[in-house]
Amino acid sequence: MSRLVSVSDLRVGFGKRPEQNEVVRGVSFDLDAGETLAIVGESGSGKSVTSLCLNRLVDFGGGKITGGRIDYTLSDGKTVDLASLPEKRLTGIRGREIGMIFQEPMTSLNPVHTIGEQIAESFRLHHGLTGKQAMNAAKEALERVRIPDAARRLKYHPHQLSGGMLQRVMIATALSCNPRLLIADEPTTALDVTVQAQILALLSELKRESEMGLIFITHDIGLVAGIADKVMVMQAGEVVEQGETDAVLDNPEHPYTQHLLKAVPHFAEGRAVRRDFTRKSEARPVLSVENLTVRFPVASGFFNRRTGAVHAVDGIDFDLMPGETLGIVGESGSGKSTTARAIMGLTKPTRGNFSLGEGGSVAAHGDPIQMVFQNPYASLNPRLRVDSILAEPVIATGGRLNAESRARMAELLKRVDLPENALTRYPHEFSGGQRQRLCIARALMLKPSVVVLDEAVSALDVSVQAMVLELLTELQRDMNLSYVFVTHDMAVVERIAHRIAVVYAGQIVEIGDARSVLADPRHSYTKRLISAVPSIDRRHQDYRLDTTDVPSLVRPAGYEPPQADWISYGDDHLARAEA
Repeated sequence: MSRLVSVSDLRVGFGKRPEQNEVVRGVSFDLDAGETLAIVGESGSGKSVTSLCLNRLVDFGGGKITGGRIDYTLSDGKTVDLASLPEKRLTGIRGREIGMIFQEPMTSLNPVHTIGEQIAESFRLHHGLTGKQAMNAAKEALERVRIPDAARRLKYHPHQLSGGMLQRVMIATALSCNPRLLIADEPTTALDVTVQAQILALLSELKRESEMGLIFITHDIGLVAGIADKVMVMQAGEVVEQGETDAVLDNPEHPYTQHLLKAVPHFAEGRAVRRDFTRKSEARPVLSVENLTVRFPVASGFFNRRTGAVHAVDGIDFDLMPGETLGIVGESGSGKSTTARAIMGLTKPTRGNFSLGEGGSVAAHGDPIQMVFQNPYASLNPRLRVDSILAEPVIATGGRLNAESRARMAELLKRVDLPENALTRYPHEFSGGQRQRLCIARALMLKPSVVVLDEAVSALDVSVQAMVLELLTELQRDMNLSYVFVTHDMAVVERIAHRIAVVYAGQIVEIGDARSVLADPRHSYTKRLISAVPSIDRRHQDYRLDTTDVPSLVRPAGYEPPQADWISYGDDHLARAEA
C-alpha cells in the first residue's frame, strides 16, 4: 500500500504565545491508503486537536502548529507539507481530499438551512451538480446512511431531527465527496449499536472501493478492536503507546492504556446486571405510563392540508417501582427520547395517562419528577453561577431561596463529589463529567421520587462515565430514587438497569427483567441490537451493509396500529408477537 500521510514531531499551541502553551507535543504517525488508525484518549488528551491539524482547521480555533511536518500525498501523486501550506491551497484539499466528521452535529450544521440544502451544497461545490441533480444526490446520500423517509427529511431543519439522525446527516455530507482521507472524530458516539454498525459498514465499503485512509478518533475500545489496523493512545498531548491493534489490546504496556481498557464497560450478555432490587407484588408503582401516544402532523399540498402523522410513540405502557431503574433502549428515531420528554411534559402527548405513586397526575405534581439531559454543555446556562443554577428549580416551582435551600445545595454538591466553593463558579470552569454531576445535583434539588435520564452519560469519557454511573447507583440506593434511563449503549444499560424496555418504531417490542432480556432476547429486533454490540473480542470485523428498509413512522390520517399480541417468557419477560 502507498503512504497517504506521514506526521512527524507535530506540536500545537494556543494563545498569544503558542510555543509556551503547547497542547500537542511531538506526535508522530504514518497512515497508508486503505488503512485505519484509531486515536484513543480521554477529553483533553489532544486527539481532536491532532486531527484538526491535518486539514488545518486548528488555525480557526486559535491554535497554531509550532513545529513538525504533515506530509500528505495528493491524488495526483505529489506530496505536500500541510503544516506549511498556504490557506489558498488548503481550500481545494478540504472536503475533496480530506473529509471530516465532527463529534457534535448541532454545532456543525446551520440551523437556518434545511438538511437537503446543506448536503446539496457539498455536491455543488465538489461535483459541479446543480439544482435537482444536487438534491437527488443529497437524497441518495441520506438513504446511504439509512435515514428513513429521506425525501421528506431533506426539507427538515436540524432542530427537527434527533441527535443520532443529525450525526448520520453529518456522515452523509462528509462521504458525499468520496475523500481519500477521512477523519472521523467520535462519529458514532450519539448512535445506537445497529446504526453504528451500519456507519462502520459504510466506512469499510468506501475503504474497499477507493482505498480511503481513515483516522478514527474514539474512546470505545470495542470499536477499535473491530475497525482499526493500528492504535495510537494519547494522554496530555503526547503519544504514550502505538502499534498494531492486536498487540496494543492484548499486551498494553503503558499504565494509561491499561486504565482505558479497564474503564470501558464491556457487554456481558446479562451477566453484569445489578442484583440490588427485587420487584414486590404488593408495592405500588411510583410512576405508571399507560397508552402513551405522541404524533406529529404531516401536511402537504398547496393548502397545507394534514395528510397524515408521524407516529413517534405509539401506545407505550410501563410501571416504575420505588428504587427501580427502567432502561429504555432503541435506535435513534425509535421514540425513546420522545417518550422521556412526554413524561416530563416537554412534548405534548396525543393521548395517554401518567400517574405518580400517590395517585396524582404528573402535571398536577410536577416536583417529584425531574430530568437530566444528554449534553451537560447545553443544559447549563453559561451566564449563571452554580448557586443560581441550583436555585432555578426551587424558584421555578414557587419556592424561596432560604437557608434551607442553601443547605440543600451544599449537601448535594458534597453528594456528587464537588467542592462547596463550586457554588461561586461558572459552568465553563468544570470538566464534562463535573458538569453532568451539576446537572444531577440540580435535578435532585426538589427531592424528586423519579429522575428521567436521557442519554446522561453518552457524551462522557469512559472513565468519567463509570464514575457517574457509580454515583447514580449510590444516590438511588441512599435516596430510594427511581430512574427512567434512556440510552443506546447496551453495556451501560446492563450496568444500571433492573428492567429493560426495548423500543422499535415507536413501540415497545420487549420488556422485562434486565438479566432475562439481555441473556435470552426473544424479539428479532432485540437480538439484532445485541448482536451489533462492539466487543474487544471481535477483531477486524468485516462489516457488511444491511440493505433492509428502515420502517417509516409516517402513517396516513386516521391510521391506528393493530392491537399488540404479547408472549410471556417467564415471570417478568414479555415480547411482542411477530408476524
